[in-house]
Amino acid sequence: MWTKEFQCGGHESALLDCRSSGSDRNTCSPGKAVGLTCSEPVRLVGGDSRCAGTLEVKLGDWRPVYGFYWILKEAAVFCRALDCGSAVSIRRREESSERSVWRINFDCVHSGLALRECLTSYYSSSILDLTCSDSVRLVNGTSLCSGRLEVKSNQWWSSVREDDFDQQDAEVVCRELGCGAPSVLQGALYGEVEAPMWTKEFQCGGHESALLDCRSSGSDRNTCSPGKAVGLTCSDPVRLVGGDSRCAGTLEVKLGEWRQVDYYLWTLKEAAVACRELDCGSAVSVGRRKAPSQRSVWWVNPQCVLSGSSLRECLTSRSSSSIVDLICSDLLQPIISVSSSMYGVSEAQQQGAQVLRRSTFTICCSIQPQYPGGSFQLTFTSSNSTHNYTQPAVNHTASFLFPAAEPAHQGSYSCVYHVSVFSQNFSSESQLLALTVSDPTPLIIKEVVLPLTQGQQGAEDGQTGEH
Repeated sequence: MWTKEFQCGGHESALLDCRSSGSDRNTCSPGKAVGLTCSEPVRLVGGDSRCAGTLEVKLGDWRPVYGFYWILKEAAVFCRALDCGSAVSIRRREESSERSVWRINFDCVHSGLALRECLTSYYSSSILDLTCSDSVRLVNGTSLCSGRLEVKSNQWWSSVREDDFDQQDAEVVCRELGCGAPSVLQGALYGEVEAPMWTKEFQCGGHESALLDCRSSGSDRNTCSPGKAVGLTCSDPVRLVGGDSRCAGTLEVKLGEWRQVDYYLWTLKEAAVACRELDCGSAVSVGRRKAPSQRSVWWVNPQCVLSGSSLRECLTSRSSSSIVDLICSDLLQPIISVSSSMYGVSEAQQQGAQVLRRSTFTICCSIQPQYPGGSFQLTFTSSNSTHNYTQPAVNHTASFLFPAAEPAHQGSYSCVYHVSVFSQNFSSESQLLALTVSDPTPLIIKEVVLPLTQGQQGAEDGQTGEH
């Protein structure tokens, strides 16, 4: 063990340049060696706040970062390193002349190495401007636009109670994060309450640009029900313009600003992701249209999209005159529900549904009237197998009866509606329904023991009366 006390002023360039105590120490409590974590040498300069501006990293000297090939999913790593909120927008900016910049190896970053270990020196005039949210973020979600809401104040991130947050508050958060309108607002959707907790009720009008611009209640709350932290899903800012319906036209995505999407490398697989985000069923066709001139567009990284990320997270800026026209099926999403004699009817929810073992249950697939006919395919996926069942749609509904629930029926169910319209085959898939099969034994014991207990009490009362 080092045997003297360091007495640095904080300005020294090396630890051994600091003064130290004159006498040696001979004892040290077990486990009391110093542990230290230094923040990454990353900053954003020239923006409106410390969470917006030109991205710079220090490796010997501060340099801006090369602006090509960035997508929002990569930018989120730097927002976390800066202790800012979610990544909101990225922009490649061209300077008047080339200079030394840092180029970042993203495979290196995703392997878990420190940011500064993944830099190489480069020479370019293209640099990156990045905007992160200052004081709100969504964590543990499926995308940058979903998750458990956390708010930052006094350098601490706090979860928000469901009772202190409403639809107008959600509209402000979604706008602040650069996402679309709120689509789901439900407590405990993305994890239970995590301390510390935000202690006031938000009172937004819905028009504010940031959640902390909203009024809030004057008094703190000190209690919160378990599992009631706000879970929020914002829609993705995607649209089709200039077509015959909201599900056909030129594809545009908003990342800071609305831009058309470059056609390069697009297939029906990428188109299917866009149709899902638009809630427009399946992709029917994807085509290319030539714009009159080169313009700033978004290029979508196919590998990123097909890995399960949203379109918005997979965009990078480029110049092109070739843009995407897309036609989706315009089918509504089917509704899946389960009914049983014990628990009634449950629609697909994040927390799933439950039936009793050996009970009869029915999975119902339905869709609002839109086209005549069609069929429903029920897909059941367990831990080790997948099964498909098909029935024609009668009055836009199909029911799949299971006579006796067993553990083998436990898993995920989804309904896919198939219909042919004007010689085109369309399909649309429901949410997943997670089904669990529980053992009825505890309920039976409760029903049997209670009458016995009452009978025994009656016998004892009778004996007391005789005495």
